[in-house]
Amino acid sequence: MLSPVLYIRETWDEMKKVKWPSRSEVTRLTATVMLISVLVGLYIGGLDYAFTKLMELILK
Repeated sequence: MLSPVLYIRETWDEMKKVKWPSRSEVTRLTATVMLISVLVGLYIGGLDYAFTKLMELILK
């Protein structure tokens, strides 16, 4: 079983190897994810509204 100290040391070493994105890249990608999330939400909301109205027409 690994000791907690060894585990933390190895984890820290691995974290140093990671190529972290720049601030501008993080900002751009975050904005992209937010925009796509809003668009998908609007699309699903629109479908929900349309199917609700369709079901109301069918059930009358």
